[in-house]
Amino acid sequence: MIPVQGYTDQRVIVLGLGRSGLATAHALRAGGAEALCWDDNEAARDRTEEEGFKIHKLTGPEAFTDVAALITSPGIPHLYPTTNPHIARAMAAGVPVDNDIGLFFRSFATRDWDRFDTTPRVIAITGSNGKSTTSALLHHILEEAGHRTQLAGNIGRGVLDIDPAEDGDVVVLELSSYQTDLARALTPDVAVFTNLTPDHLDRHGGMGGYFAAKARLFTQGAPDRSIIGVDEPEGVYLANQMATGASDDRVIRISGAKLTGPGWIVTARKGFLAESRKGRQVASIDLRNVPGLPGAHNHLNAACAYAAARTLGLAPRAIEAGFASFKGLPHRSQIVGQAGGVTFVNDSKATNLDSAAKALAAFDNIRWIAGGLEKEGGIGALAEATSTVRKAYYIGRSAAEFALELPELDHAVCETMARAVAQAVAEAEPGDTVLLAPAAASFDQYDNFERRGEDFMAEVAKHF
Repeated sequence: MIPVQGYTDQRVIVLGLGRSGLATAHALRAGGAEALCWDDNEAARDRTEEEGFKIHKLTGPEAFTDVAALITSPGIPHLYPTTNPHIARAMAAGVPVDNDIGLFFRSFATRDWDRFDTTPRVIAITGSNGKSTTSALLHHILEEAGHRTQLAGNIGRGVLDIDPAEDGDVVVLELSSYQTDLARALTPDVAVFTNLTPDHLDRHGGMGGYFAAKARLFTQGAPDRSIIGVDEPEGVYLANQMATGASDDRVIRISGAKLTGPGWIVTARKGFLAESRKGRQVASIDLRNVPGLPGAHNHLNAACAYAAARTLGLAPRAIEAGFASFKGLPHRSQIVGQAGGVTFVNDSKATNLDSAAKALAAFDNIRWIAGGLEKEGGIGALAEATSTVRKAYYIGRSAAEFALELPELDHAVCETMARAVAQAVAEAEPGDTVLLAPAAASFDQYDNFERRGEDFMAEVAKHF
């Protein structure tokens, strides 16, 4: 646990008592603060009270009297589409609003660090797609190379739930836009921006607000190194903002296209990763046969992780060894079985058009299972990405709509995962890939994308 600094003998409200909220309450108490807890869910309040915390109603006239701060969970909106009423009352009372990420960055460093030979470092990774894979891959590379490392944030453990740093530790944080948008302190040593595609736009008031939330990790914290995907205009702009000139190697540009220039560049093109510095190529890695990183999108994730590892002084060959032993993440281009020449791939995390398109581009002869709770805009824009699809099998509430939006694609409206898998298995031929890449949210039939992926794997297992 990371005891929260700066609130000794002060009252701090914790709003939202899920995993991060409870960890925040414990970390505040460990730092000497009085944690006042609230959640609109009665069961969550009961669990928190059983752990010895005070439940503090936020509706009375004295609710925010003598309160030093309100710490909110990331899922609670603080501005768009509408401000949560508890947060609105805190702001009206002049109470600072923060989240656990802000508390982490103000509390992680301690006086104990003065005796360390190597200062602990924090690498924070954000972006629309690929941040989980990039974070897990970097963590794996560091472990394989013998570094002490912890994985936290939007993946792994909560940021305040990790262990206090020891000499030379590296903390890898995956941070969502919900987390970076509000944090009052954002001071990573290395910050990574994978890419930007439309997502969570209602929460951020549009694309500009969404980008601004991601960019705060760089503009607010001024990291020593900035690793930035530049295949979208926003990445080009952000890299320009962070660099003092073309040769400023504090900025590492990542791309799937050919880049030239005197700066520090890492590209992933046609299955090969290449690193260039001062206009000269200094390293190259063949990614084409790395099983845990299939497809061009995963090669870009590898390029981001590679660049971050290089900022820590790891040699290219050590990073390549980490790539080779990486097994991938569950529900993200996860190969879950092979039988009769047919490969089964679980990419349940492909919940938006961009991630689904990248999954479709990673494989050939696809029998595509898609559908769920349709997102704004539908899936018509995926028409150009379906050239590798032999047949689609649609599930969930959007099954009929998906069939209408891609009328030229051979398809079956299956509605359930069981029927979709059974029909795909019956029709698959050697060389085919049965791919779950829903291009939709899961909440019509499942609690989350993980549960959907688990159901896919369970149905696949029934046939072999």
